[in-house]
Amino acid sequence: MKLEGGNVLGVGVDLTEIARIRSAHEKHGKLFLDKIFTPAEQELCLAKTNPYPSLAARFAAKEAVSKALGTGFSEKFGLKSVGILTGPEGQPLVELDELAQKLLEERGAKKILVSLTHTENFAEAFAVLVC
Repeated sequence: MKLEGGNVLGVGVDLTEIARIRSAHEKHGKLFLDKIFTPAEQELCLAKTNPYPSLAARFAAKEAVSKALGTGFSEKFGLKSVGILTGPEGQPLVELDELAQKLLEERGAKKILVSLTHTENFAEAFAVLVC
């Protein structure tokens, strides 16, 4: 995949404890998942033997994207405004709802690149807005 150059218009990073995501899911079940994750994210993560590192990485990515946009979570940008899916080569892909897409355009950006990683205890995500 060839990435074209461009200006960086925003960056965001977040670190999430995997145990926190596991605990919230065990306590609140599907209600927790439906509040935080898109149906496509849930399907992708819950298909794994241990879904919690993937769920935590996606939660961290949502936080990182909100920071890169400069909004945090608000009326204009909610937890499900962004979905982190997997591309054909295993790369994380960002899917935005209409309001988040409008925010991206208002910032002069064309896309958001994300990187996800996790250890046994933590998941981290980094987001970059590029034009």
